[in-house]
Amino acid sequence: MPDEHHVLLKEDVRNLPDTRYLLSLMPLLGCLVLMTIMLAGCDGKKQPTSLPLRPVRFVTVGPRESPGVQTLTGEIRAHDETSLSFRLDGRILTRSADLGSRFRQGDALAVLDSPTAQNQLTSAQADVSSSRAAEKVAALNLHRMRLLMPSGAIARAQLDTAAADWQAALSRLQSSEAALKNAQENVRWTTLTAPVNGLVTGVSASAGQVVSAGQTVFTVASSNARDVVFDVASPGIVSRQPGATFHVALLQDASVIAQAHLRDISPQADPQTRSWRVRITLDNPPPDMVMGASVSVTLPIADSAGEKVITLPASSLTRLSEAPAVFILDPANNKVYRRAVHIAGYSADAVFIRAGVSPGDRVVTAGVRSLRDGEHVAGIQEDQDEAGL
Repeated sequence: MPDEHHVLLKEDVRNLPDTRYLLSLMPLLGCLVLMTIMLAGCDGKKQPTSLPLRPVRFVTVGPRESPGVQTLTGEIRAHDETSLSFRLDGRILTRSADLGSRFRQGDALAVLDSPTAQNQLTSAQADVSSSRAAEKVAALNLHRMRLLMPSGAIARAQLDTAAADWQAALSRLQSSEAALKNAQENVRWTTLTAPVNGLVTGVSASAGQVVSAGQTVFTVASSNARDVVFDVASPGIVSRQPGATFHVALLQDASVIAQAHLRDISPQADPQTRSWRVRITLDNPPPDMVMGASVSVTLPIADSAGEKVITLPASSLTRLSEAPAVFILDPANNKVYRRAVHIAGYSADAVFIRAGVSPGDRVVTAGVRSLRDGEHVAGIQEDQDEAGL
């Protein structure tokens, strides 16, 4: 039996394919495998990928209500302020007024040490003396010529020359006298005097400091009238209606109160703070409301006229054909649509809508600049307190 198995094994080995033949089939086998993978990939259908919906925050519009008032912080300033400065360049010799000092018209507030002005005065005085002496000599010479002319002792031309010399001397005298007046004025300008009765509200230079002509040395209040100055984020929040009043109270003592009316609003925003300066004039302010005191100003919302409005966050505003608008979220299809609104007024962080939205509407409050009309979104209800409503 073992011999038979040995014979069969030899027969099987002889019947195996040649090794070189198997190696020649390897490239073909690789191609078959690659084609199988490609065909399997073609049989599978590619599933479309859907983009996630844009999440947006919204608030549900509440009932209409009065817009109320807004309280800001301001400072009491003089109603009429004047800047005082020297008309000459020089070094301040003395300064007799300080911040808060009261003065009367004609009081000397500061003195300028200006040797140039004094030297010009001395020179002008000398020129006047010289011109006056020359004019006297010319006048005497003309008088003598006139006495000699009838006797024929002199020619007519000599008399004319004497008259011309006297006229020239007289003109030089008048010119030197005018220069003397200018020099005297310059010396007077070395003393800064108060133009009216008032109070020093600002000091910009000290004794020993060199100042130029026109540089502010004092800021003074020339009347007892007082204003309150404060800044607002938007000029639209201040009521411009005739008769609109503002309630003013001292921060340190809320029992000290006064009423005020609008004086003006700056036409441009401050380039640094991007805020508008508002000035209101106090009506019969109490004595405790001194200049420089900090006060709280309660102002009615502009253009409300007592009507009830809808309050929305300021971030919800967008534009529709150059008109203010908001995005309304339709709960039926979760799409947003732009809608024009009529604004009644503003506060620092809210907008008051007169028309365009109704209670129950869902108004988008964030990301309105990147939304498109009719866009499908995922709405997220925003808490009313977080929205500032």
